[in-house]
Amino acid sequence: MQIHYIADKPEHIPQLAQWHHNFWGHLNLQSSAAKRIESLHRQNQKGVIPVTFVAVEEGEPLGSASLVVNDLSTHPHLTPWLASVYVAEPHRRRGIGGALVRRVMQEADSLGVETLHLITPDQQRFYAGLGWQAWMPVDYRGERVTIMTYQPTESRKGK
Repeated sequence: MQIHYIADKPEHIPQLAQWHHNFWGHLNLQSSAAKRIESLHRQNQKGVIPVTFVAVEEGEPLGSASLVVNDLSTHPHLTPWLASVYVAEPHRRRGIGGALVRRVMQEADSLGVETLHLITPDQQRFYAGLGWQAWMPVDYRGERVTIMTYQPTESRKGK
């Protein structure tokens, strides 16, 4: 398994968009797979935010994770965010999600991010195991989620 910038594997954008829509579509009823394709095309770059990574094995996409400006419209002052962490069902429990999250964390570090954020309704233990801290619970689009934070290594050096 290798993790690539989506910019290097744009052929996987339609599959990722469909997975994302199927998994998170209930949180944004105005969205569609086509709109998610457009969004992933905007993340089709390297070394800047927004950016998406895709895990690939034998030419097939396994999952993705993104570094985006904002993933919680009720908290626009918080930026940037780890978002769209998804691993296809047959490939779960193989460490792919953790590898994708660590890749986004590495990218944030290289970009000089001081604090990275994420929201999760039920994966606090998973993210805590990767060095994230629970910050605060919030209600978002009818769901109780936890905002978690991570401070990349570079931003912690002087503290």
